[in-house]
Amino acid sequence: MAEAAKPKKTLDCVGLYCPEPLFQTREQIDSIAVGDILEILADDPAAEEDLKRFAKRTGHEVVAFENKEGRLRFLIKKMK
Repeated sequence: MAEAAKPKKTLDCVGLYCPEPLFQTREQIDSIAVGDILEILADDPAAEEDLKRFAKRTGHEVVAFENKEGRLRFLIKKMK
């Protein structure tokens, strides 16, 4: 059975609006090791597209994404 991805660090961006979640995600991803996972919590609808695009552009992997009633949760794995 595959172990659920366990985040190394959690970034709470609830209540923050674009571009703040993106800036903080960029800063935090730099503070973890390659292979570690950053969990980001947000409620800004723009964060979904911003963070998915950020991961793709920077070569990191979105290993999980949930949207529960506007509460967004991302797990982004640092790939390099």
